Amino acid sequence: MRPEAREAVIAAMLAVGNASSPHVPGHAAASRVDTARRQVAELLNCSPGEIVFTSGATEANNLALRAGYSAGGGVITSVVEHPAVLETARELTTDTPGALTLLSVDKDGLVDLVDLYKALESSKISIVSLMAANNETGVLTDLTPVVEAAHAAGALVHTDATQMVGRLPVDLADLDVDLLSLSAHKFGGPQGVGALFIRRGADLPFRPLIFGGGQERGWRAGTLNVPGISGAGAAAAALIPKLREEQARVSGFRDKLETALTQQISGCYINGALEQRLPGVSNVTFPGAPADAVLTAMPEIAVSDGSACASGAPTPSHVLLAMGRSREEADSAVRFSLGHATTSRDIEAAITSTVRAVAQVRQALNPSG
Repeated sequence: MRPEAREAVIAAMLAVGNASSPHVPGHAAASRVDTARRQVAELLNCSPGEIVFTSGATEANNLALRAGYSAGGGVITSVVEHPAVLETARELTTDTPGALTLLSVDKDGLVDLVDLYKALESSKISIVSLMAANNETGVLTDLTPVVEAAHAAGALVHTDATQMVGRLPVDLADLDVDLLSLSAHKFGGPQGVGALFIRRGADLPFRPLIFGGGQERGWRAGTLNVPGISGAGAAAAALIPKLREEQARVSGFRDKLETALTQQISGCYINGALEQRLPGVSNVTFPGAPADAVLTAMPEIAVSDGSACASGAPTPSHVLLAMGRSREEADSAVRFSLGHATTSRDIEAAITSTVRAVAQVRQALNPSG
C-alpha cells in the first residue's frame, strides 16, 4: 500500500460510526466515504455519483455483467478475459444456447475486431465486455472502436480495467464505456475494495447482487467498508500527480528486466504485443524450464505462472493457449509484475535470481544438455 492509503485506513479504523447512521460519528464516516468517492472519480475523470464501491473488481465485474445481460440479448467477451468475467458470462448464458460469443485473439493477444463486428451484426447483443489490459500479458485493447461499434448496435460496453487504472491514464470523459471495474490494490490501495463505474444515463436495468439495504444507491447492500474505501481514495489521490512519472519509471524497469533476461537466458521470449501493453507487466517464456519449478527455485522473488486468481491450477494459462502457444510453452511462462514500489535493486535481484533459477531447472531436467 502507498503510505497515504495506509494512513487513511488506520485513521478510519480508529474512528467509530456506520456511514449509513444519522448520528455524528455516522456522518463523519459518511464524509470519509464521500471524500474517497471524489478522489476515485478524479482519477477516472468522472462524476462521484457514478462510482459504486464494491469488495473488488471481481464483484464489480459480476455486477456489471449481470445488470447488462438482464437488458435482454447476448453477451460478447473474449477468450482471454479474467475468470471473473469469463465464468460470470458462461454462468449467465448457460440456459441460452448461442447467447455467448467469445472473440478470438491473435498471436500477440490482440482481440479480433472483425469478429466483434460480425457478432454485433448477426444477433441482438445486450453487453460487450472486453478488458482494458490483460492481467497476464499486459496487452491493451483499443476500446474506442469497440465502444463505437457496440453503441451503434444498441449494446452496452463494460471494461475490466483492473490492470489499467493507476498504471495508465483513464479518462472516462473521453472513453465512452458504460461500465468500468477496478480494484484498489492495483494502484496502491488496500486489498478487498474496488469500484464499479456506472455511467449516468446508461440504459442499464437495476440488478444488485446483494439485497438487504439501500447502500450505494441500492446497487450494493451492506455496511460500507469505510477503512478500505478511505484507503482506496487516498491511494487514488496520491497517485494522480505521480502517474506519468511512475508510468515512465516502471516502463524503464520492465525494459531493463526483459533486455537482461533475453540476453542472458537462451531461447526465452516475451509474450504479447510489445508496443501495445502496460508498463508494468512482463510475461516471459523460458523453454525447457517449467514455470512452477522456476518459481520454486527462486522463492525470494514474488512472481507468478499466470493469473494470481488461478495460480496453482493444473491447467496452463488460457490466455497463452488462446494466443497459439503450446501447452509446454504456456507451462514455461512466468509473469513479472512491476509497480510504484518497485526499485532498481528489485530489478537487479529479479534478474540474478531468474537467470540462476532457469539454469538450475534446465540442468536438473537435462543433465547432459
